[in-house]
Amino acid sequence: MDISKLDYHLPKNLIAQKPLSLRDHSKLLIINRKDKSIVSKHFFDLADLLTSDDVLVLNKTKVFPARIYGKKETEGKVEILLCKKINDNTWDVLVKPGIKTGTKLLFGLFSGIKISENREISRVKFSINSSKLIRDLRLIGHTPIPPYINYIGSEKSLRDKYQTIYAKEKGSIAAPTAGFHFTKELLNKLKNKGIEIEYITLHVGLGTFAPIKDKNISKHKIHSEYFELDKKTTDKLNLAKNQGKRIISVGTTTTRVLETCSNKKGILKECKGETNIYIYPPYKFKFIDGLITNFHLPKTTLLSLVSAFVNCPNTEEKFESFNSSLMGKAYKKAIKEKYRFYSFGDSSIIL
Repeated sequence: MDISKLDYHLPKNLIAQKPLSLRDHSKLLIINRKDKSIVSKHFFDLADLLTSDDVLVLNKTKVFPARIYGKKETEGKVEILLCKKINDNTWDVLVKPGIKTGTKLLFGLFSGIKISENREISRVKFSINSSKLIRDLRLIGHTPIPPYINYIGSEKSLRDKYQTIYAKEKGSIAAPTAGFHFTKELLNKLKNKGIEIEYITLHVGLGTFAPIKDKNISKHKIHSEYFELDKKTTDKLNLAKNQGKRIISVGTTTTRVLETCSNKKGILKECKGETNIYIYPPYKFKFIDGLITNFHLPKTTLLSLVSAFVNCPNTEEKFESFNSSLMGKAYKKAIKEKYRFYSFGDSSIIL
């Protein structure tokens, strides 16, 4: 498939620069794959939309302040985004501007040296182990918000806002933003209605947000990300599926874990490790029945995933292009109604 088929135009003024003060007051676009209806509501309406025959699965990963600023021994400034821990003191990182292998980097509380490079990824060995590094990042690290957000506010407030309210397992360099819209009150309301809520972990990295650069999207290689799906959760989800309940994945990261761990018969198995599953049309979904997700950037793996979910073989609609698909029509409606897009933006639910 040509990358041009995953493109659309978005007015820049619709890119959300900050979250709403009341998280569950974001807009919610309900996209029905069966009757192709597209209806606008608010996220707090989710409790009225779902029933005790539904199960929500959320990603409990936690963002850490993975962006750090320092300098080379020659005084030149550098910016590093920690992407993935390789061993106790070595990480894969993005460096801006690019530096040569062997360059020593100074960050005040610690130092590092670039030891290798693979395409855009540099490998840096730090002077302290990872536990001490994570501790020091609380003091000098910055929340790794996307480049299209120009956040005006303190680092302290940003760390709170760029995080789901149920985040627990530290390890992500980007938030699973579909979960931003949940509040404690809404979660309690859902539970009281008998809606089952389960949690998985996927530490968001380059695999989630790296853009597709190949003209033919099938040639894109997705970076692997660490995930965990424990036995207790696996057993509960398999039981719910066998009972005919609707499995609704909250976010593309949760979706990729469930699809990674499911066999062709739609049965999950307990597993943890690395996944580089890449979903695009005509992928056949094996486990999920619904998806809560924000509005995504053009020409990304996230847009390819939601496109696959609303098209053949998951529906009768054959994928021709994003703009002509049900998702494309939903995005056009969202743009017309001035929905807020991307990480801090509004939400959708595909059923």
